Amino acid sequence: MAQKLLLPLGALLFDWLFWLEKGGPNMLVFTVFLVAAQLVLLPRVAAVRRSGYFWLMVGGSLFSGAMMAVYGSAVAALACLASVLLLLGYVNQPHLKLLPYALLTALGSAAQAGPRVLLGLRAPRNASGRVRRGWFYARMLVVPLVVLGAFHILFVLANPRYEALSRRVVAAVADFLLWLLPEVSLAHLVFFTLGVLVTAGAVVMVPVYLLADHESRFGEFIRRQRDRVASFAVRRPNFQHRTTRALDLRKEFVAAAAVFGLVNALLLVVNAIDVNWLWFGFVPKPGFDLTQFVHEGTYVLIFSILLAMGIVLWFFRRNLNFYQPGLPWLRWGATVWVLQNAVLAISVGLRNYYYILHCGLAYKRIGVCFFLLLVFFGLGTVLLKIWQRRSAYSLIRLNSLAAYAALLLLAAGNWEVWIASYNLQPRFRSIDIGFLLDMPGRVLPTLVSHRELLNHTPQLTADTGNGAVLLPAADAQRRLDAAVALWKHRYEAHPDWQGRTLSNWQTYKQLTGIQ
Repeated sequence: MAQKLLLPLGALLFDWLFWLEKGGPNMLVFTVFLVAAQLVLLPRVAAVRRSGYFWLMVGGSLFSGAMMAVYGSAVAALACLASVLLLLGYVNQPHLKLLPYALLTALGSAAQAGPRVLLGLRAPRNASGRVRRGWFYARMLVVPLVVLGAFHILFVLANPRYEALSRRVVAAVADFLLWLLPEVSLAHLVFFTLGVLVTAGAVVMVPVYLLADHESRFGEFIRRQRDRVASFAVRRPNFQHRTTRALDLRKEFVAAAAVFGLVNALLLVVNAIDVNWLWFGFVPKPGFDLTQFVHEGTYVLIFSILLAMGIVLWFFRRNLNFYQPGLPWLRWGATVWVLQNAVLAISVGLRNYYYILHCGLAYKRIGVCFFLLLVFFGLGTVLLKIWQRRSAYSLIRLNSLAAYAALLLLAAGNWEVWIASYNLQPRFRSIDIGFLLDMPGRVLPTLVSHRELLNHTPQLTADTGNGAVLLPAADAQRRLDAAVALWKHRYEAHPDWQGRTLSNWQTYKQLTGIQ
């Protein structure tokens, strides 16, 4: 009964909150509705209520929804969407632990729930037999229409003439519907149907056992594996089997020892160069291309670190963890390699720091900082694998939780304002004013408060699509005034609260001088 009530309520709420609105407080309200719906639909005694992952996603969903109400940023929207999907995944299969499996489980359930709801609609009981038959065949057309819609989208993307023809057809159908139903538009009908499908995916739970069954095979720690010999194969004596396995392990140990020994020596040389060059007193020489130095070096070193982690996972995946004659040497060799990769990661961080110090902040630079935090966490889990015989499943579980925590931290930051405040410093001889003006409107008060700085900055640049060009200070001031006027006009033209974030409200107060 609760499910039948929540489905139309959620569809109407979705339409009211999101039709012709941007993301903001509406996402917080809808997220609260979805969380409350899950708590209502859960039985009083259920494994879901005992799942720590479920309550983690409840908190993450509400937190990211609140960040949408405050900032309305793209990363907050991504965090909110991911949190809600993970919440639905753990409601579907409460014994899951892997976040990627929970995400795929939620998507699989949502993909089946919408068609089931549409196919489950029934004609009125007092309808005639002809109406019932028509309703039955109409429901049968749902799946073919969905397939037709998918191929239509593919052909629109692939064929420009087909795209133009489809636009004319859609416009003609829309005009007909407007003539038939003046108060209802085709776009609004499609949007309301989307709301029904979204709500159905959250309220109607279709059990998906595939990934939960697959995860149940894994454990937190590696166990010794015995050789599997087919029943039709000629079996060797036990002593010969043990000797063969010992020789295979010895060969694998020799290969691992050679790899760790050689790459440790090579990485020691690289780290010695970086420590001597970057760690103490690094000052770029005149004409030094710091951008190329940071971009090329950072990406190559990050790939090197990821490759190193993959090699450690490969050698410590099976019975080599139990090869007692060489296990201590192998562990210490791998540990030294992991620690050297941590030193390499610090060098990457220093490259990123020098770029920020001399050229300013940017989205990628912040992304590199968070990625390096995840790299350090990942290297720590690799050490756990080496010394505690942790499985790859354990590492994926821990690192996916760390990635989710980093996503929530990114959602909580007012990054654009912080970037603008840092870049608008007198010590920078060049300011990319085009980049700052392309940011969300909450940056505008910071730009207005620093507008006098634009008149004294030697180089003001903007990207025109064909490369960066220099702008006169007067042109930059005109662009700033135009951006402020346009933003205020758009804000005043959309008075509905659904898409008005707290930061936008504060921005409007600052730009209009309201205290």
